Amino acid sequence: MPQSDPTLLAAILAWAASALPQVAGAIALIIAGSWLSRLSERTLLRVMDRQLAGDPTLRGVLGSGARYGVLLLFLIAAIGQLGFQLSSVLAVLATAGLAIGLALQATLSNIAAGIMLLWLRPFKVGDTIEVGAVAGKVIEVGLFASEIHTIDGLYQFVPNSELWNKKLTNFSRLPRRLVSVRVKLADPTVIDRLRRWLDHTYAEDARVTKDPKPSVIVSELADDKMTITVQAWTSTEHYQAVLRDLTDRLPDVVRGVGVDEY
Repeated sequence: MPQSDPTLLAAILAWAASALPQVAGAIALIIAGSWLSRLSERTLLRVMDRQLAGDPTLRGVLGSGARYGVLLLFLIAAIGQLGFQLSSVLAVLATAGLAIGLALQATLSNIAAGIMLLWLRPFKVGDTIEVGAVAGKVIEVGLFASEIHTIDGLYQFVPNSELWNKKLTNFSRLPRRLVSVRVKLADPTVIDRLRRWLDHTYAEDARVTKDPKPSVIVSELADDKMTITVQAWTSTEHYQAVLRDLTDRLPDVVRGVGVDEY
């Protein structure tokens, strides 16, 4: 069997002995950085929950930014611990970042879109929005994507670029909304009964505004029928309740079932 070179073995052992402290220090820095990055994220989120309890939209992005920022600092320190020049390390990281950026343009566009969403703030956590095929309540705005819960209980993880590059409708942004229910009528005399019923029913209903008050307008005329629209302004909070109320009660009012003459 070939004999090992004692000089080579001694050189390897000498290198290992000299490099072991640097390698151990680098590993310790990475472990400490991983722990501290998670701790900084949790600490920042707790502070934000206390200080920004009314506006949790920034939680996801700032929490992720703090975590990755601390981790990156410790990673650079670990590389420096191995004996590499910090300036050279930063130059390599810059070059690698450019290459990675070109390869991950979609990911970077999601980050840019998230920053723009937080800056312009077309919606916040808790709002109900619709963007293209996405519709639901905003649960969290993250660094790369946002969490949306649909009205039928589905979880959606939507890239931020999908929310930024399309027309967005925010159903919760404004304090008031107009409830509109369309009804087809064969008898035009029903319009007067509807107007009297609206005035009587919603005169004392605090959910419906008195100025402007509920109204009935003719929205379409045909040969034998007309389409009317019953409208009422209400607060955004009560929109769904008032819409259901009108939708459920209008058919009976139109037919005159159980309705007194007002």
